[in-house]
Amino acid sequence: MVNFETQSAGETGSLGATLGGLLQAGDVITLNGDLGAGKTCFATGVARGLGITERITSPTFTLINEYDGELPLYHLDVYRLANPEELEDLGYEEYFYGPGITMIEWAEQVKQYLPAQRLDIFIKKHSDDDNRRALQFIPRGIRYNKLVEELLQHVRTGH
Repeated sequence: MVNFETQSAGETGSLGATLGGLLQAGDVITLNGDLGAGKTCFATGVARGLGITERITSPTFTLINEYDGELPLYHLDVYRLANPEELEDLGYEEYFYGPGITMIEWAEQVKQYLPAQRLDIFIKKHSDDDNRRALQFIPRGIRYNKLVEELLQHVRTGH
């Protein structure tokens, strides 16, 4: 587990962009946190890191947004699912095990469907400052341990 703290939406997005530049086909990232925690801000940064220039929006009502970049980005938001089984209707396996990056907001609601190997990210607002965020990265599996180590190295060295 690795913790990061950002001081602004810009820093949160930059951390996402750094992560995005390190991702590989088939990676699965979960984004967890309360409403307004910064999940979509972070997701926008990841998309930037993948070379995606179009506007990123939370797929709250569409459930899935797909973007073309250096790798495809599948951005899921499962907040509105009435029950976890509805994920099956979305053809989730095509995304989780496909050629792109899968990022899932509110992933804790569909835990039983998530691949065992993934990167879980928990984002929290600081109670004393609306701009600050605490981000906790929990890698699950060797690939994601290495990914988080690489991210930490990039953050420490500035590249």
